Amino acid sequence: MSDTIRLDGRVLYLSQDPAVIEAQLAGENFTRDTAGPLRDNVSTDEITPVTVMLTYDERLGQYPYVGFKAGERLPIGRNAVKDGGFRVTVAGKRYGKGSSRESSPLAELSAGIRLIVAESFERIYQQNCDNIGILTTTDFSVLDRLLAGVAVPIDEFLKGRDSLTQQIIRSGGLLAYSRFAQWPAPGARASDAPNEAPGAEPKTLVEKIIDRHLHPGTASAQRGDGVFIAADWRFSHDYFTGMCAHLMHRAFGKPAPLHAPDHIIAFQDHLVLAPQSIPHVRDGLLPGVANLMEGHTSFSRGYPVRSHGALDGVPGSEGICHALMAEQYALPGQVACGTDSHTPHSGALGCLAFGAGATEIANSWVTGYVRCKVPETLRIEIDGQLRDGVTAKDVVLHLLRMEAIRSGGAIGLVFEYGGAAVRATSIDERATLTNMVAELGGFTGIVEPDERTVAFLKERRGVDFVLEGWMKSDADATYRDTIHIDANAIEPMLARPGDPGNGVPAPRLEQDVAIDIAYGGSCTAGKREDFDFYHEVLRWGVEHGLRVPERTRLYLQFGTMAVRAYCEEQGYLPVFERAGVTLVMPGCGSCANCGPGQSANPNDVTISAINRNFPGRSGPGDVWLASPYTVAASALAGKITTFEQLQRGHG
Repeated sequence: MSDTIRLDGRVLYLSQDPAVIEAQLAGENFTRDTAGPLRDNVSTDEITPVTVMLTYDERLGQYPYVGFKAGERLPIGRNAVKDGGFRVTVAGKRYGKGSSRESSPLAELSAGIRLIVAESFERIYQQNCDNIGILTTTDFSVLDRLLAGVAVPIDEFLKGRDSLTQQIIRSGGLLAYSRFAQWPAPGARASDAPNEAPGAEPKTLVEKIIDRHLHPGTASAQRGDGVFIAADWRFSHDYFTGMCAHLMHRAFGKPAPLHAPDHIIAFQDHLVLAPQSIPHVRDGLLPGVANLMEGHTSFSRGYPVRSHGALDGVPGSEGICHALMAEQYALPGQVACGTDSHTPHSGALGCLAFGAGATEIANSWVTGYVRCKVPETLRIEIDGQLRDGVTAKDVVLHLLRMEAIRSGGAIGLVFEYGGAAVRATSIDERATLTNMVAELGGFTGIVEPDERTVAFLKERRGVDFVLEGWMKSDADATYRDTIHIDANAIEPMLARPGDPGNGVPAPRLEQDVAIDIAYGGSCTAGKREDFDFYHEVLRWGVEHGLRVPERTRLYLQFGTMAVRAYCEEQGYLPVFERAGVTLVMPGCGSCANCGPGQSANPNDVTISAINRNFPGRSGPGDVWLASPYTVAASALAGKITTFEQLQRGHG
């Protein structure tokens, strides 16, 4: 990369005012002052909606920001960024939140964007930019100098970044760096216990796992250091397998020399229900889906990797990647990484699991290593006991509405969950806590493995696992902060449409909200215990003469086929049928705006147990987030209500 950077094009300010956006697209230039307030929380769903992610090359340059919402409008159309000659994008806080999709920065890069200036960035998005050669900065004075015609030294864009990241940026991206790096076979330190001798600095659980997986060329690592760590499991799903393979072959040749291919997994889960997806059918997108599926299957059949595919004769898959990772692969003390922001799901087992972009995964397939920054840890101490009808989903929505988290104060941190309430929860519920660290902005979530973990591994997987003494944080480990939560004080929660951080206690909702769609499923809410919750509400409803009303549709989607088998064994399916439920086989479905449960028009109102509700996430309508209990109760009532409120009204 050049030693100095000059501005050779225009600046696009992602203003809250759609008129300002439209004026810029028409050729008018603005300043930060005249552009007005900048949009915060611009998600990757807005930068590249899933309906445009049907290729993984420069054609993505037609689409950046086509899902960007200003006011109630979508002012940026196809080719607008490229045709406008923009080279810099400017936005507010938490830019790039949401999905780990590398399609977003790749679309920006392919449209001509070379620099993103924002008040703060989400971790995976910024790392993806580093990996493909887009510069990022939170220093708005750098933008002022560029606008004044100054050639800004590259060092100005590296301030505050760890030394490894600086090297990668100077190299022009991760794969350019990787070609000249040394990659000794991982595993040399796996049985060691570095930095755990008597008198050593106290460590958190995540720090201990990182120490045990460090690249052999790194003697030790401190908080804030950029490091490569050996990954026990590396996976991709059907949206990004083809992109990963394309990048890998371009960098390492074809066939590429995979490291430990039996620990690489290809999941087919996001696109399996595309033939039932409203926009994919309506807009003629199925050929693009077929293109992505060809890239996925070409890799999974061309290399001796593990694979979980589509069902035979029935729309659906074996399961959602995160759920299958917990059901079949991840173990306490391991490292798992995948092309999805909800990879921290497996943190429920005491595994260090985190999401990464396609370039990162492509590199890991060959080297066995993934990059991370040794993170600080935020301790979430949940004491007391959750009330009846309150779940882990309510806990996360409660956390998300805290201003310190809404404003991005937890970006890149580990969320370490503990306390009496956490120890009392099942692994399924712990997985909800760790899964939704993606929405909280964290690096990952983790729960110290205990006897419940051991029982889960034995009962669900037949694994006799013995916990080791190091698999916990030291008593005097250092935390960035500790948040204390009284479990008994948490009420059933909702998140208003637009962002998971728009939390409100459900009993305090001041108006009736009629719903058209209720959806229960996804990696977050398609587990066994989630279906226990759905069944508890719907059985009560059936016993009291209730059924989903005609104007409302309730979809329940299994997270894996093992969850469906469990529901069949428990006798849940007849109750679901009597209640008027539409059952959907495993897959990401409406959570990825690619299957039953998505909205068809902007007036549709959905209550959903999924993890995020950014604009366009599950179709054009409004999406409220809630727990499985509240979703099922609302479906029976035809309006947003809690299970307790439903029972009081029909007791």
